[in-house]
Amino acid sequence: MMEMQPNITGVILAGGRSSRMGGHDKGLISLHDNPLFQYVIDRLKPQVNYLLINANRHQDIYQESGIPVISDIITGFLGPLAGMHAGLSYSATEWVVFAPCDVPALPGNLVSQLWQGKRQALAAYAHDGERAHPTFALMHISLKARLAEYLANGDRKLMIFMESINAQPVIFNEQSDQFSNLNTPADCHLWEQSQGRGL
Repeated sequence: MMEMQPNITGVILAGGRSSRMGGHDKGLISLHDNPLFQYVIDRLKPQVNYLLINANRHQDIYQESGIPVISDIITGFLGPLAGMHAGLSYSATEWVVFAPCDVPALPGNLVSQLWQGKRQALAAYAHDGERAHPTFALMHISLKARLAEYLANGDRKLMIFMESINAQPVIFNEQSDQFSNLNTPADCHLWEQSQGRGL
């Protein structure tokens, strides 16, 4: 019998340094007059019960979206794992799903697929059949202490952490383009052009 999907909190990861964007806050880059993170909100919000944004800069701008903003508890721009730790710490639900702020076309079935695909595991992450996308992850809040310990040891690698907690990869067939992230201003320009053509 399929376990019913519980209330899930979504966390948008916007806490990085965006070095490949020339230091500009990636989530705030404008695409068709909307900030990049707003596209992620629009895709993720219908899939979750609550939504949070993890940001370490420009929190006031992110707050204008009406969504609560949380900052890393373990500070020092330690990457997505620190944002995940913050999400697990602030979540009011047992399960938390994470998505980066720079993937404007993320799958509309992200949460349901991760939930169904996790089986008995305490975590699951997306895989497009060719590449793992561990920033798209579903995690149980009981992993918070293990994650804090991992970061305290100086580790940063997300995939190694996922493997250490036996996270389940969930294959999203023929959806690899939906995991495309916009890393550079050129990526953003190309994406705007493709959207303009209605792709």
